[in-house]
Amino acid sequence: MSLTVAVQMDPIQNIRIAGDTTFALLLEAQRRGHALVYYTPDRLSMQGRRVTARVERLKVQDVEGAHFTLAPPERLDLAEADVVLMRQDPPFDMAYITATHMLERIHPETLVVNDPFEVRNAPEKLFVLDFPELMPPTLISRDKAEIEAFRLEHGTVAMKPLHGHGGAAVFKVTEKDPNFGSMFDLFATTFREAWVVQRYLDRVTEGDKRIILVDGVAMGAVNRVPAANDIRSNMVRGGAASASELTDREREICATIGPELARRGLILVGIDVIDGHLTEINVTSPTGIRAIQRLGGPDLSVAVWDAIEARIAARKGV
Repeated sequence: MSLTVAVQMDPIQNIRIAGDTTFALLLEAQRRGHALVYYTPDRLSMQGRRVTARVERLKVQDVEGAHFTLAPPERLDLAEADVVLMRQDPPFDMAYITATHMLERIHPETLVVNDPFEVRNAPEKLFVLDFPELMPPTLISRDKAEIEAFRLEHGTVAMKPLHGHGGAAVFKVTEKDPNFGSMFDLFATTFREAWVVQRYLDRVTEGDKRIILVDGVAMGAVNRVPAANDIRSNMVRGGAASASELTDREREICATIGPELARRGLILVGIDVIDGHLTEINVTSPTGIRAIQRLGGPDLSVAVWDAIEARIAARKGV
Protein backbone atom coordinates (compact mmCIF):
# COMPACT_ATOMS: atom_id res chain seq x y z
CA MET A 1 0.00 0.00 0.00
CA SER A 2 1.55 3.28 -1.14
CA LEU A 3 -0.07 6.37 0.38
CA THR A 4 0.20 10.13 0.05
CA VAL A 5 0.82 11.43 3.56
CA ALA A 6 0.49 15.13 4.37
CA VAL A 7 1.97 16.27 7.67
CA GLN A 8 0.71 19.46 9.31
CA MET A 9 3.37 20.41 11.84
CA ASP A 10 5.50 23.17 13.28
CA PRO A 11 8.51 24.30 11.18
CA ILE A 12 10.51 21.16 10.48
CA GLN A 13 13.82 23.01 10.58
CA ASN A 14 13.25 23.76 14.29
CA ILE A 15 12.53 20.28 15.61
CA ARG A 16 14.97 18.22 17.68
CA ILE A 17 14.79 14.89 15.89
CA ALA A 18 16.26 12.82 18.74
CA GLY A 19 13.05 13.23 20.71
CA ASP A 20 10.47 14.19 18.11
CA THR A 21 7.54 11.77 17.67
CA THR A 22 6.39 13.42 14.44
CA PHE A 23 9.81 12.77 12.92
CA ALA A 24 9.62 9.12 13.99
CA LEU A 25 6.26 8.82 12.21
CA LEU A 26 7.73 10.39 9.06
CA LEU A 27 10.72 8.05 9.05
CA GLU A 28 8.47 5.00 9.28
CA ALA A 29 6.07 6.31 6.61
CA GLN A 30 8.98 6.89 4.23
CA ARG A 31 10.41 3.42 5.03
CA ARG A 32 7.08 1.96 3.92
CA GLY A 33 7.24 3.77 0.60
CA HIS A 34 4.65 6.45 1.34
CA ALA A 35 5.00 9.85 -0.36
CA LEU A 36 5.41 12.70 2.15
CA VAL A 37 4.30 16.30 1.81
CA TYR A 38 4.81 18.92 4.50
CA TYR A 39 3.12 22.18 5.48
CA THR A 40 2.74 24.41 8.52
CA PRO A 41 -0.75 25.29 9.86
CA ASP A 42 -0.62 28.83 8.49
CA ARG A 43 -0.59 27.37 4.95
CA LEU A 44 -3.93 25.62 5.40
CA SER A 45 -6.83 27.19 3.44
CA MET A 46 -10.51 26.53 2.80
CA GLN A 47 -12.75 27.79 0.03
CA GLY A 48 -16.27 26.43 0.01
CA ARG A 49 -15.94 22.71 0.75
CA ARG A 50 -12.41 22.53 -0.60
CA VAL A 51 -9.51 22.37 1.85
CA THR A 52 -6.06 23.02 0.42
CA ALA A 53 -2.53 23.58 1.66
CA ARG A 54 0.62 24.97 0.08
CA VAL A 55 2.85 21.95 0.55
CA GLU A 56 6.41 20.89 -0.13
CA ARG A 57 7.33 17.32 -1.01
CA LEU A 58 9.49 15.99 1.80
CA LYS A 59 12.33 13.53 2.27
CA VAL A 60 13.69 12.75 5.73
CA GLN A 61 16.80 11.11 7.15
CA ASP A 62 17.83 10.42 10.72
CA VAL A 63 20.75 12.85 10.70
CA GLU A 64 20.68 15.78 13.12
CA GLY A 65 21.07 19.07 11.27
CA ALA A 66 20.48 17.48 7.86
CA HIS A 67 17.23 15.70 8.62
CA PHE A 68 15.07 16.91 5.72
CA THR A 69 14.95 18.13 2.14
CA LEU A 70 12.04 19.96 0.56
CA ALA A 71 10.91 20.39 -3.02
CA PRO A 72 9.45 23.70 -4.30
CA PRO A 73 6.00 24.60 -2.91
CA GLU A 74 2.84 23.48 -4.68
CA ARG A 75 -0.85 23.75 -3.92
CA LEU A 76 -2.53 20.49 -2.90
CA ASP A 77 -6.21 19.70 -2.46
CA LEU A 78 -5.99 17.69 0.77
CA ALA A 79 -8.88 15.50 -0.42
CA GLU A 80 -6.27 14.00 -2.76
CA ALA A 81 -4.10 12.87 0.17
CA ASP A 82 -4.71 9.53 1.85
CA VAL A 83 -3.62 10.65 5.32
CA VAL A 84 -3.12 13.95 7.12
CA LEU A 85 -1.06 13.84 10.30
CA MET A 86 -2.23 16.75 12.46
CA ARG A 87 0.93 17.17 14.49
CA GLN A 88 1.44 20.83 15.36
CA ASP A 89 2.14 21.40 19.04
CA PRO A 90 -0.33 23.17 21.32
CA PRO A 91 -1.32 25.70 22.67
CA PHE A 92 -4.86 24.47 22.18
CA ASP A 93 -6.20 27.87 21.20
CA MET A 94 -8.64 29.21 18.61
CA ALA A 95 -6.08 28.72 15.84
CA TYR A 96 -5.81 25.05 16.79
CA ILE A 97 -9.59 24.71 17.00
CA THR A 98 -10.02 26.40 13.61
CA ALA A 99 -7.61 23.90 12.05
CA THR A 100 -9.72 21.02 13.41
CA HIS A 101 -12.84 22.52 11.80
CA MET A 102 -11.08 22.77 8.45
CA LEU A 103 -9.61 19.26 8.52
CA GLU A 104 -12.94 17.85 9.64
CA ARG A 105 -14.24 18.71 6.15
CA ILE A 106 -11.99 16.07 4.55
CA HIS A 107 -12.13 13.37 7.24
CA PRO A 108 -12.59 10.37 7.06
CA GLU A 109 -12.31 10.17 3.24
CA THR A 110 -8.85 11.52 3.89
CA LEU A 111 -7.89 9.96 7.21
CA VAL A 112 -6.87 12.67 9.68
CA VAL A 113 -4.83 11.43 12.62
CA ASN A 114 -6.06 12.08 15.21
CA ASP A 115 -9.74 12.54 14.26
CA PRO A 116 -10.11 16.37 14.27
CA PHE A 117 -13.64 16.34 15.69
CA GLU A 118 -12.49 14.24 18.63
CA VAL A 119 -9.32 16.28 19.13
CA ARG A 120 -11.46 19.40 19.38
CA ASN A 121 -13.79 17.76 21.89
CA ALA A 122 -11.13 16.08 24.03
CA PRO A 123 -8.86 18.79 25.48
CA GLU A 124 -6.31 16.84 27.50
CA LYS A 125 -7.05 18.38 30.88
CA LEU A 126 -10.86 18.19 30.42
CA PHE A 127 -11.30 14.84 28.64
CA VAL A 128 -9.50 13.16 31.53
CA LEU A 129 -12.36 14.23 33.84
CA ASP A 130 -14.53 11.59 32.16
CA PHE A 131 -12.60 9.15 34.38
CA PRO A 132 -12.66 10.74 37.87
CA GLU A 133 -12.21 7.36 39.56
CA LEU A 134 -8.73 7.15 38.01
CA MET A 135 -7.62 10.67 38.97
CA PRO A 136 -6.47 12.62 42.01
CA PRO A 137 -9.08 15.13 43.24
CA THR A 138 -9.25 17.86 40.59
CA LEU A 139 -10.97 21.23 40.29
CA ILE A 140 -11.44 23.24 37.07
CA SER A 141 -12.14 26.84 38.05
CA ARG A 142 -10.92 30.42 38.12
CA ASP A 143 -13.10 31.30 41.11
CA LYS A 144 -10.87 32.25 44.05
CA ALA A 145 -13.30 31.10 46.73
CA GLU A 146 -13.67 27.68 45.08
CA ILE A 147 -9.92 27.28 44.78
CA GLU A 148 -9.37 28.27 48.41
CA ALA A 149 -12.03 25.79 49.55
CA PHE A 150 -10.36 23.05 47.48
CA ARG A 151 -6.97 23.85 49.04
CA LEU A 152 -8.51 23.79 52.51
CA GLU A 153 -9.91 20.31 51.82
CA HIS A 154 -6.91 18.79 50.03
CA GLY A 155 -3.89 20.72 51.28
CA THR A 156 -1.00 21.21 48.88
CA VAL A 157 -2.09 21.44 45.24
CA ALA A 158 -0.62 21.68 41.76
CA MET A 159 -2.03 24.60 39.78
CA LYS A 160 -1.70 25.02 36.01
CA PRO A 161 -3.47 26.69 33.08
CA LEU A 162 -6.22 24.56 31.53
CA HIS A 163 -4.80 24.76 28.01
CA GLY A 164 -1.13 24.94 28.93
CA HIS A 165 1.43 22.53 27.54
CA GLY A 166 4.98 21.32 27.99
CA GLY A 167 4.99 21.96 31.74
CA ALA A 168 4.73 25.75 31.34
CA ALA A 169 3.25 27.66 34.32
CA VAL A 170 2.83 24.63 36.61
CA PHE A 171 3.07 25.59 40.29
CA LYS A 172 3.06 23.77 43.61
CA VAL A 173 0.93 25.69 46.12
CA THR A 174 0.96 24.66 49.76
CA GLU A 175 -2.10 24.87 52.01
CA LYS A 176 -0.91 28.08 53.68
CA ASP A 177 1.30 29.38 50.87
CA PRO A 178 1.78 33.16 51.30
CA ASN A 179 2.34 33.46 47.55
CA PHE A 180 -1.13 32.18 46.64
CA GLY A 181 -2.74 35.63 46.43
CA SER A 182 -0.07 36.96 44.11
CA MET A 183 -0.16 33.76 42.05
CA PHE A 184 -3.95 34.02 41.73
CA ASP A 185 -3.61 37.60 40.49
CA LEU A 186 -0.91 36.57 38.00
CA PHE A 187 -3.04 33.72 36.63
CA ALA A 188 -6.14 35.94 36.46
CA THR A 189 -4.22 38.51 34.42
CA THR A 190 -2.41 36.04 32.16
CA PHE A 191 -5.02 33.35 31.39
CA ARG A 192 -8.63 33.90 30.35
CA GLU A 193 -9.64 30.26 30.68
CA ALA A 194 -10.22 28.32 33.88
CA TRP A 195 -7.29 26.65 35.64
CA VAL A 196 -6.60 23.10 36.77
CA VAL A 197 -6.16 22.72 40.50
CA GLN A 198 -5.20 19.20 41.53
CA ARG A 199 -4.23 17.56 44.82
CA TYR A 200 -0.45 17.48 44.80
CA LEU A 201 1.05 14.02 44.45
CA ASP A 202 4.24 13.87 46.53
CA ARG A 203 5.55 10.83 44.65
CA VAL A 204 5.93 12.88 41.46
CA THR A 205 9.57 13.02 42.57
CA GLU A 206 9.75 9.31 41.61
CA GLY A 207 8.44 10.04 38.15
CA ASP A 208 5.56 11.02 35.89
CA LYS A 209 5.02 8.12 33.52
CA ARG A 210 4.13 8.76 29.85
CA ILE A 211 2.27 5.76 28.43
CA ILE A 212 1.64 5.52 24.68
CA LEU A 213 -1.60 3.91 23.51
CA VAL A 214 -2.20 3.01 19.87
CA ASP A 215 -5.83 2.45 18.91
CA GLY A 216 -6.66 2.19 22.61
CA VAL A 217 -3.97 -0.39 23.46
CA ALA A 218 -1.02 0.36 25.74
CA MET A 219 2.17 -0.16 23.74
CA GLY A 220 5.03 1.30 25.78
CA ALA A 221 6.03 3.73 28.49
CA VAL A 222 8.79 6.03 29.66
CA ASN A 223 9.22 7.34 33.19
CA ARG A 224 10.15 11.01 33.51
CA VAL A 225 11.75 12.16 36.76
CA PRO A 226 11.79 15.89 37.56
CA ALA A 227 15.09 17.70 37.84
CA ALA A 228 16.23 18.74 41.29
CA ASN A 229 14.27 21.71 42.65
CA ASP A 230 11.53 21.36 40.02
CA ILE A 231 8.14 19.63 40.12
CA ARG A 232 7.85 19.38 36.32
CA SER A 233 8.88 16.11 34.74
CA ASN A 234 8.56 17.15 31.09
CA MET A 235 11.76 16.32 29.23
CA VAL A 236 11.74 19.80 27.65
CA ARG A 237 11.90 21.12 31.25
CA GLY A 238 14.87 18.98 32.25
CA GLY A 239 13.08 15.79 33.28
CA ALA A 240 15.23 12.64 33.06
CA ALA A 241 13.80 9.72 31.09
CA SER A 242 14.21 6.09 32.07
CA ALA A 243 12.83 2.81 30.76
CA SER A 244 9.71 1.60 32.52
CA GLU A 245 7.27 -1.28 32.60
CA LEU A 246 3.57 -0.88 33.38
CA THR A 247 2.30 -1.66 36.87
CA ASP A 248 -0.97 -3.53 37.42
CA ARG A 249 -2.64 -0.22 38.29
CA GLU A 250 -1.40 1.39 35.09
CA ARG A 251 -2.68 -1.55 33.04
CA GLU A 252 -6.03 -1.10 34.76
CA ILE A 253 -6.06 2.59 33.79
CA CYS A 254 -5.24 1.76 30.16
CA ALA A 255 -7.87 -0.99 30.00
CA THR A 256 -10.47 1.44 31.36
CA ILE A 257 -9.85 4.29 28.94
CA GLY A 258 -8.66 2.29 25.92
CA PRO A 259 -12.06 1.38 24.44
CA GLU A 260 -13.19 5.01 24.55
CA LEU A 261 -10.01 6.18 22.82
CA ALA A 262 -10.54 3.63 20.04
CA ARG A 263 -14.21 4.55 19.70
CA ARG A 264 -13.29 8.19 19.24
CA GLY A 265 -10.74 7.44 16.52
CA LEU A 266 -7.83 8.63 18.64
CA ILE A 267 -5.12 6.45 17.13
CA LEU A 268 -2.09 7.93 18.93
CA VAL A 269 -2.55 9.00 22.54
CA GLY A 270 -0.13 9.69 25.37
CA ILE A 271 -1.39 9.54 28.94
CA ASP A 272 0.38 10.77 32.07
CA VAL A 273 0.25 8.75 35.29
CA ILE A 274 1.73 9.75 38.66
CA ASP A 275 1.71 7.25 41.52
CA GLY A 276 -1.14 5.29 39.97
CA HIS A 277 -3.23 8.39 39.23
CA LEU A 278 -4.20 9.45 35.72
CA THR A 279 -3.49 13.18 35.31
CA GLU A 280 -3.75 13.92 31.56
CA ILE A 281 -4.88 12.32 28.29
CA ASN A 282 -2.83 13.91 25.50
CA VAL A 283 -4.47 13.73 22.06
CA THR A 284 -3.23 16.81 20.20
CA SER A 285 0.42 16.02 19.47
CA PRO A 286 1.50 13.37 21.97
CA THR A 287 5.19 12.59 22.31
CA GLY A 288 7.32 9.80 23.76
CA ILE A 289 7.85 7.38 20.86
CA ARG A 290 11.54 8.15 20.30
CA ALA A 291 12.34 8.17 24.02
CA ILE A 292 10.80 4.72 24.43
CA GLN A 293 12.82 3.38 21.50
CA ARG A 294 16.05 5.05 22.67
CA LEU A 295 15.68 3.34 26.05
CA GLY A 296 15.40 -0.13 24.51
CA GLY A 297 11.67 -0.32 23.86
CA PRO A 298 9.90 -0.92 20.55
CA ASP A 299 9.58 1.62 17.75
CA LEU A 300 5.91 2.47 18.27
CA SER A 301 5.74 4.37 14.97
CA VAL A 302 5.43 0.88 13.43
CA ALA A 303 2.27 0.19 15.46
CA VAL A 304 0.84 3.61 14.59
CA TRP A 305 1.32 3.03 10.85
CA ASP A 306 -0.07 -0.49 11.12
CA ALA A 307 -3.22 1.03 12.66
CA ILE A 308 -3.45 3.77 10.03
CA GLU A 309 -2.99 1.36 7.12
CA ALA A 310 -5.54 -1.05 8.60
CA ARG A 311 -8.15 1.70 8.72
CA ILE A 312 -7.48 2.79 5.15
CA ALA A 313 -7.55 -0.80 3.90
CA ALA A 314 -10.87 -1.42 5.68
CA ARG A 315 -12.39 1.72 4.14
CA LYS A 316 -11.21 0.76 0.66
CA GLY A 317 -12.23 -2.86 1.11
CA VAL A 318 -8.70 -4.08 0.46
